[in-house]
Amino acid sequence: MHGVSLYVCAILGAGVLTLPGQVASLAGPASLVAWIFVICLSIPLAFTFAQLGTTFPDSGGVAVFAARAFGDVAGGIAGWWYFIAGSVGQTIVPLTAGYYLVDAFGLSQGLAPFFGLAILAASVCVTLSGLRFGGWVQMVLAAGVCIILVIAIVAALPEIQWSQMTPFAPAGTAAIGSAVVVLFYAFSGWEAVVHMAGDFRDVGRNLPRATAITLVTVAVLYLGAALAVVGTHSYGTAELDRVSLAVVVSRKLGVSTGLAVGLAAAVICLATTTAFLSSIASLGTALGRDGWAPKALTRRNRRGAPSTAVATVAGIGVLGLLLCVVAQWGTADLVAVPATLVLTTYLVVSAAGMCLLRGKQRLLPGLSFAMAAVVAPSAGAHLLIAAGIALAVALAGLWRRQVPG
Repeated sequence: MHGVSLYVCAILGAGVLTLPGQVASLAGPASLVAWIFVICLSIPLAFTFAQLGTTFPDSGGVAVFAARAFGDVAGGIAGWWYFIAGSVGQTIVPLTAGYYLVDAFGLSQGLAPFFGLAILAASVCVTLSGLRFGGWVQMVLAAGVCIILVIAIVAALPEIQWSQMTPFAPAGTAAIGSAVVVLFYAFSGWEAVVHMAGDFRDVGRNLPRATAITLVTVAVLYLGAALAVVGTHSYGTAELDRVSLAVVVSRKLGVSTGLAVGLAAAVICLATTTAFLSSIASLGTALGRDGWAPKALTRRNRRGAPSTAVATVAGIGVLGLLLCVVAQWGTADLVAVPATLVLTTYLVVSAAGMCLLRGKQRLLPGLSFAMAAVVAPSAGAHLLIAAGIALAVALAGLWRRQVPG
């Protein structure tokens, strides 16, 4: 159960607090189709990561798989895609906490970025101190996420009006594809299995079992939360979308309960920010070690924390939050970038799985690649960002070969 809790904590995060409302505004009730599609895609994708994690146990994650299958440049590209996606996430997750806090205290949403800065600063302090959330804390936090979602779902059940399901696709079927791309951000934790392989005593047996249990848990809770938001029509404006689950709960159970949910959501975002800040900083350190980023990113402080990488990732998060203040951006304006980069990363890892695995093991990565490829065009112009990063990394790789040392 400990391994399952770690896995659930990696998947269920801040995305579920804002994305149900955002994708419902994007695609209407048809957003439920997008949720179902991404959940179905997660089945072969999650087991692909589980199989790669057991066959090639290496903490390098996506970059290592891509490098093994397609060469060092592909590894550098996959690593940078995920590094940038995770760094932008250091704006999105603290900002989500800010939305729930200002909603809990009845303040203007314009103040959310400042609360987000406080959340990010606290995460930086924890990370630089060398402290890590212990396994029991992760289990508590995972349980907290599940409890919030269960409360929202149960509170919404009597209030769901099936008349809210029409018109089903007010923005057309193309909006469903756009919603699927956005939802990749909510499912950006499947690669965490690679880093958790060492936590299982019998990895070949227990890791696939934990993956299956997590898939069922995530599917029920995510789809239930999405149904709660759509069925009660707790969406439709940017302000409402950002705190849709808190609105569902407070409408049924009262303002005080909504306050408790808001504060709990902030704690969850703090935990998510801290976990991913440490993870992305470690990836940055690996990129620096392997020559795909400045060597300065490998520097550590006296406590062993990757201080320069942490400062870099946090700096990107701070810049994003300040831009949110100046340009009045929200999570809906930002999430498409990391979601698209996660999508392209998963495409590369699925392709790597088809190359690295043998026999019938290739079927699952083949299926995940095909399903992801179907929706990739829906990312539209955001794919140019991924292409630009890939080109920059490829040129850097060419320069690195020509310049010794």
